[in-house]
Amino acid sequence: MRVVRTVVLKSERLPKKVFKIFVELEGMYREMILQTVLFAVQNGITSFVKLKAERYYFLRKLYPQLPSHYAYTVCQDSALRVKSFLKRKKKGFAEKEYPEVRNVSIWLDDHLWRAGLTFIKIATHKGWIEVGLEGHKHYWKTVNSGWRLASQTRVKLDRKERRLVVYLTFYKDVEEYEAKSWISVDVNEDNVTALIDFTPVIFETGQKEITLGYYYRRKRVQEKWDKKLGSRNGKKRKILRKLREGSKKRDIRSKLAKIIVLEARKRNAGIVLERLPKNVPRKMLEKIGDRQLRHRIYQSAFLGVQRAIEEKAREYGVPVIKVNPKSTSRVCPVHNAVVKYENGSRFGVCTAGGEVWHRDVLAVWNLYLRALQSDGGTASSSGGLCVNGRPVPLASTATNEAIWIEKSRWLRWNSLPPIQSDTPLYKMKR
Repeated sequence: MRVVRTVVLKSERLPKKVFKIFVELEGMYREMILQTVLFAVQNGITSFVKLKAERYYFLRKLYPQLPSHYAYTVCQDSALRVKSFLKRKKKGFAEKEYPEVRNVSIWLDDHLWRAGLTFIKIATHKGWIEVGLEGHKHYWKTVNSGWRLASQTRVKLDRKERRLVVYLTFYKDVEEYEAKSWISVDVNEDNVTALIDFTPVIFETGQKEITLGYYYRRKRVQEKWDKKLGSRNGKKRKILRKLREGSKKRDIRSKLAKIIVLEARKRNAGIVLERLPKNVPRKMLEKIGDRQLRHRIYQSAFLGVQRAIEEKAREYGVPVIKVNPKSTSRVCPVHNAVVKYENGSRFGVCTAGGEVWHRDVLAVWNLYLRALQSDGGTASSSGGLCVNGRPVPLASTATNEAIWIEKSRWLRWNSLPPIQSDTPLYKMKR
């Protein structure tokens, strides 16, 4: 299995004459994209091969001073844009007849660039230009850990700092091992719960606090500057662009995914996730009228957390299966009876046995048992697992025990400390 990773680097600050050459190159590339996208939409072409056959000679005549392979990369870029636009238009999401070409990054194939560890050479209409790169920790770690550089890359202009932003693609081949056990993961708005060594571990993510904080901050900025300068003003847009909500949430997702995947790899275990539909937020919002709650659910990024775990799992060769999540937080796995919750509490009582269950703990146990019952297709069978008694994984006396880890603690870790299920760090309170 091939795994791909993209590393973003910035070049050294360029002299004005050199940067001017790249500005001219970007202008020509943009014009070629505009002409090609327009033609492709008019003719309904989404295939790179067909688009190249139709427009190659036109692009060569348009800018004969450019190396010929820019015609290839323009067709690749355009085919991807048109395919995405026509797909959205078919679903009714696109209002305009043609896609707008706003942001342009220059695609380079193996004939248009060469790279060393600290520099990159790019073929332009003025010949080959060498640009120094500023490496960072993530880049050097990738280079020194067996990743190989792919043949294609992209560059983008940073006009404020007079630099190039280089998107390097690395790849490596990873073999997926056979899972000997499973770690089930349940994603919620404000936490992610994982069942590790038969002990539920609840990672606090603070998504609710982050979402509401930025919601009120954006609201204050909009009310202030809309009143002064109108709804369309550059001052408001400039302030809103500096907010870092997206980057904070990405950081939480990536670090949490790494911790869970590394714990699975240590145990030769696979990861069990819920099989969620692509439009899961819409289905959750069908019966919700509160505007703030709707916004929170949209920003929770349930699928985003799952994708982060899946991507990191592919990188380490950890197998992942998905099971049906229906009623995982409503049915007691010991007695197969309904668990009743009162007054919006996250704690419920089993109607048959009287055990007290935390909603998230209940979910990970049910996900784990469904994986054992081959609900994921590749999981092993439970083999007649008995769940009544202390020596077995699911004992009735341990239904309410879980390790709760605050966000400020686990964000500093690369892996979990040793877990002892009989003495949890934090016992869930009612």
